Amino acid sequence: MNSQVIRNEVLRALKGIAPEVEVEQLHTDRLLREEVDLDSMDWLRFIEALNRSLCVAIPETDYREVDTLDKLIAYLGQRRQPGSDGPLSQT
Repeated sequence: MNSQVIRNEVLRALKGIAPEVEVEQLHTDRLLREEVDLDSMDWLRFIEALNRSLCVAIPETDYREVDTLDKLIAYLGQRRQPGSDGPLSQT
């Protein structure tokens, strides 16, 4: 799965949690939680939405590895292998 597909899925999940976010204005190298003002519950809902849509579990111990949009997309790309079974929304 290419990074653009993953990016689109991440942004779709983010908009589901924080619909007011203007994704085209996000700085991909800044802390995502601060960039879009996600509290801890919103963050967990966002991570769970990604788990459901991409079938990639992100353990709490890895949260520092996924704290920016760039790092999150790279992390998901490494863990979601081509041909992986599981959901992926079609947008």
